[in-house]
Amino acid sequence: MTTRTTEKTVTFAHPFVLGGFDEVLPAGDYRVETDEELVQSLSFPVFHRLRSVIYLQRGINAQRNARVLTIDPSELDAAIARDQAAAEGKAQHPSQVKKDRVAIARGENEGMALKVPPETGPAPVETS
Repeated sequence: MTTRTTEKTVTFAHPFVLGGFDEVLPAGDYRVETDEELVQSLSFPVFHRLRSVIYLQRGINAQRNARVLTIDPSELDAAIARDQAAAEGKAQHPSQVKKDRVAIARGENEGMALKVPPETGPAPVETS
């Protein structure tokens, strides 16, 4: 199988959460690398996203204090969609999203009106 890695910078205007992680991450620019695999069975080239990693840098010595999280590419798309919805005044605060996820995991979501972002959203904002 043929694979490739693409790199982009994603800008979040608001604090955000990523599925599978408990912390609220601050707004800012984040470097994201995505591994993709070529789908061989089609007559034209199509790449399937396998995984993404996001680089989290903190403080003055950002290069030394970097953390790398492996994330599902669809979780990144959902976080970007929530950030863009927040910019338009239509989204929940990240802390509320986290509380809702905990309630669902505990089975406490009966009667809860939970707004779930679409699996696919607008393309991320890329900067060079």
